[in-house]
Amino acid sequence: MPCILITGASSGIGAALARLYAAPDTHLVLHARDALRLDAVAQACRVRGATVETERLDVRDRDAMRACLQAADARRPLDLVVVNAAINGGHPSGDLETEETAFETVAINLDGALNVALPCLTLMLARGRGQIALMSSLAAFAPLPDAPAYSGAKAALLAHGLALREKVRARGVKVNVVLPGYVRTPMGGEYKGWRPFEMSADRAAIHIAAGLARDRDIVAFPTILAILARGAALLPEGLRRRGMHGFRFQVRQRL
Repeated sequence: MPCILITGASSGIGAALARLYAAPDTHLVLHARDALRLDAVAQACRVRGATVETERLDVRDRDAMRACLQAADARRPLDLVVVNAAINGGHPSGDLETEETAFETVAINLDGALNVALPCLTLMLARGRGQIALMSSLAAFAPLPDAPAYSGAKAALLAHGLALREKVRARGVKVNVVLPGYVRTPMGGEYKGWRPFEMSADRAAIHIAAGLARDRDIVAFPTILAILARGAALLPEGLRRRGMHGFRFQVRQRL
């Protein structure tokens, strides 16, 4: 019975992945901060036949995360870990984000991701098998001027993930980096701005699961936007600035 752990599983892509993976032969370990929403997702997964356990944790708490992950792995060895928990960056008025917002964004989106990924990597390397998916963003390729901390954290996660993948590839552990475009989620709904090629969380989950099953190093979608984002860094600054102008946005609220 495969065991899959997903952080940020109470809504959006995390919840969609949990529902997609839920099956009679699957055990899910779902993490999030919102207990009520997490319980609702867990129940939906149980209806589909999966066995489910939940944990309400903040990924910034390194010691608590490590202890929780080690305990979960001792009960059932983790086969797939999807490191998905994240928050938005940005500023409600479109102004420069505050220091507090910037550090909080990095603490959750980068430090929090590593607080999950690295203990799991240690556990998987010890037995020579497992898979870790890091949830980055197309903003890692094409940084958003209105969300520098978010873009920077996601770019660092991309670089870290690809480096880890190469480092451990011969030791039985797979590391993949997921770069979604615009997805209709509660977090995505906080943005006020143009959202080209936006897709549902359920459709995004299908893209992600397919890419992970094929062990793609980078799972980036939708294809057109991924190609444009990946090429943005190669453009002269003037062209890049004009191209990114349409992606200006404001944040409706903070989580």
